[in-house]
Amino acid sequence: MGNLIKAEFRKILTTKSWWALLIPAAVLAFAFAAGLGYIANEFGNILTSSEAERIASALGIETGSLPMGLLAVGRAINMALMFAVIIGVFAVAGEYSKKTITTTFLTAPNRAMALTSKMITYISWGALYGLAAVAAASLGILLGVDSERLPTASQWLGVAGASVLAGALATLFGVGVGALWKSVAGSVVTLLLYMLLAENLWISVSYGIWGNDVAWMGAVLPNGALNGVVGAIPAEVFGASGVRVPGMEDDFAWFLQNVAGAPGAFSWWGSALIFGGWVLLFFGGGWLVNQKRDIT
Repeated sequence: MGNLIKAEFRKILTTKSWWALLIPAAVLAFAFAAGLGYIANEFGNILTSSEAERIASALGIETGSLPMGLLAVGRAINMALMFAVIIGVFAVAGEYSKKTITTTFLTAPNRAMALTSKMITYISWGALYGLAAVAAASLGILLGVDSERLPTASQWLGVAGASVLAGALATLFGVGVGALWKSVAGSVVTLLLYMLLAENLWISVSYGIWGNDVAWMGAVLPNGALNGVVGAIPAEVFGASGVRVPGMEDDFAWFLQNVAGAPGAFSWWGSALIFGGWVLLFFGGGWLVNQKRDIT
């Protein structure tokens, strides 16, 4: 198994795809955090005084010290983690596209060990993408957020840990989708259209029509569950998810969750469990399909 894992690392490091995706992921996280951080810094002008005081009171801080930067970090990381999904697609689908999957399966003791080595390898790369995303996003909010509105050390560590976990899960999800489809282009285009457009549009439209009765959909669909791993932390800090601030209206809680990038999220760990289920579904499906798939 050790040699198979080394081989997988060599495959990644000898191609341009890992850094060609990691660099724009970091740049996007930085730019998005800086821009949204600036907007979030002025968030007190949007909140009514009673709403701001209610949140600040629940946090036990002054109104002007609300950790607005935390909202920007969550949303920025979620945007960057799409690249972690894409790098995962290359694990199996990329080998089918380059016709190297035959060699991979024939040189391994069996296909199960070959796929296990890919799983272990890409968990590591996904964690790296998550770490890069939180580092870049953290630098971004330093530009646009006042020092008193930055996350505390414990809040930042919580987001960092969640980002690493989300990156690993996102990459495995991409591995599963690519293993099922075999096409890099088809998998990537479909994932981008679904996760960036279709699901977000459906969640927003359905909430606009049925209100809080369907808020749960944002927590259980794939993109929403992935976003909730990180985004639920700032939403919880602001009392908009998990244990809600007493008296906070549903629409305002939904708004805060959206700003954090996790509409409808229950909690970070709940989101991780739900998205873990999606990962098992797609990765397990890809695993089963590739045990018997023709590789000639």
